[in-house]
Amino acid sequence: MRNGEDLREEDLAAAERALGYTFQSRELLKTCLTHRSYSNVFGGSDNERLEFLGDAVLELAVTEELFSSHGEREGTLTELRQRLVSQSALEAACTRLGLMRFLRHSGGESNLGGKTSSNLFEAVIGGIYLDGGMENVRAFLKRSLSITAPANYKTLLQEYVQERAKKTPLYCTKAEGEGYECTVTALGESAEGYGESKKSAETAAAEKLLKIFISGDSIEF
Repeated sequence: MRNGEDLREEDLAAAERALGYTFQSRELLKTCLTHRSYSNVFGGSDNERLEFLGDAVLELAVTEELFSSHGEREGTLTELRQRLVSQSALEAACTRLGLMRFLRHSGGESNLGGKTSSNLFEAVIGGIYLDGGMENVRAFLKRSLSITAPANYKTLLQEYVQERAKKTPLYCTKAEGEGYECTVTALGESAEGYGESKKSAETAAAEKLLKIFISGDSIEF
């Protein structure tokens, strides 16, 4: 993240490469990547209105995709949609793209709420929609958001640990600001995760720790 730092041209180009989309309006891209704490100090627009728009666009795009590609009844489709647009799913997508490294903010991380990364992902969706329309949003989501249920990282981590030590990961979760912070420990390593709920915080922590282990094993995850 960029505490009090502006985004240079090379930063914007790197963000576009991460997104797989080139903005016609660089100012709109900057707005996508601007937290309210930054605009409060340095002026300009923040990404909250784009987040509001992106939330609605995301739900419509996911609904259309599920409707056209899945033959299940309404209840099942609703459950699938909830999983895909959940905070943990959006946080995972944001992490995979590495978007938080481009976020402009001001002050300490205490100024950032527990939903910052998922909000950033939604703001980017809103920005792409305004800049390039729904077709570009659909293409972006197909690249970044799996149109299947998110992986159960807690189960995957437990299986990984038990295969090696016959033990289970230890989760320590506490309230932090508007959300929760979780630290998971296993096999001598630890990782932290943040989420709006205890479950999403634990899932985020499990995902990070699992990726640490798999990276150490030189296996692509």
